[in-house]
Amino acid sequence: MESTRTVTDKIFLILKGLGMGAANKVPGVSGGVVAFVAGFYEEFIYSLKKVNGKAFKLLINGRFKSFYRYINGRFLSLLFFGMIVSYFSISKVLDYLIKHYELYVWSVFFGMIIGSIYYINKDFKDWNYKTYVVLAIGIILGVSISFFNPAKENDNLWFVFFCGIISVSGMTLPGFSGSFILILLGNYVLLLVDSVNALYDTLSDVLSGDFSFFKDAERIRMLKVLSVFTLGSVTGLVTFSHFLSYILKHFKSITLSAIIGFIIGSLGVVWPWKKTIYKLNEDHSFLLDSTGSKVIKNYKRFIPNLNTETYYAIGFILLGILIVLALEWYGQKTRKTK
Repeated sequence: MESTRTVTDKIFLILKGLGMGAANKVPGVSGGVVAFVAGFYEEFIYSLKKVNGKAFKLLINGRFKSFYRYINGRFLSLLFFGMIVSYFSISKVLDYLIKHYELYVWSVFFGMIIGSIYYINKDFKDWNYKTYVVLAIGIILGVSISFFNPAKENDNLWFVFFCGIISVSGMTLPGFSGSFILILLGNYVLLLVDSVNALYDTLSDVLSGDFSFFKDAERIRMLKVLSVFTLGSVTGLVTFSHFLSYILKHFKSITLSAIIGFIIGSLGVVWPWKKTIYKLNEDHSFLLDSTGSKVIKNYKRFIPNLNTETYYAIGFILLGILIVLALEWYGQKTRKTK
């Protein structure tokens, strides 16, 4: 697989990783959709599946090159490099844009999800009563999740490990937003904001030669939480990939119809014209996260007013659709040249 990848392909793979990382951090958006539409979803699942007993034997025996080739290491390393960079760059930009241009950001993602539904559905021909039933179940589950109320924050390390397993579901299961599930579990701010910021600050301190953070109990707690969360995420990735690889091989039509249903159901979560209700402290003041933003509790949908802002939002929805169509065009062009 790697021998046929050009430098341009590798650059685009890093960019796709950036896209997956950014999508995974936005509640309601699934990084797996990016993988699906960009045409590397099955290779992604296949590569993760190769992280198995044989791979660990190669690693333990010091056969690092064989291990790297066996797990399709070049592909995974470029993709995860893009994701990691995203968490410290693009996701920061997204935090700013959501805070100041919330309507337009949600509009772009809404358009991308519509485009994704078109992309996945256009080549899916195996519609029958089973796939229609699974489609309906997927839609119902996707819509139902958006109406759940979030739990309270919980930094118990076993629970954090479980959150890690669940959070990567959005990477492996298109339409299933891991970050939105973290909101429902009450740990979105803890795991995707506070702990990431703690790591960023720690890296900055280390690069400047400042090691005083070792005496900072709160910083150490955050780093410990992030480490356990990362371990859970890796466990979830490997576990989900084996499961999805099996069902894609034996129940591909049913799996694809469920994915389409999940994605359709997720439209409610990213509906651009939503009124946001925020978590309150006991004194009824707004509960703020570490960036000073109000913490989301739930959404109420409402119909938009026809004004200039709405027309701009519709334009951004169309932009989101065009982004997906451009990804599809690039994917088709890449496949034709190989």
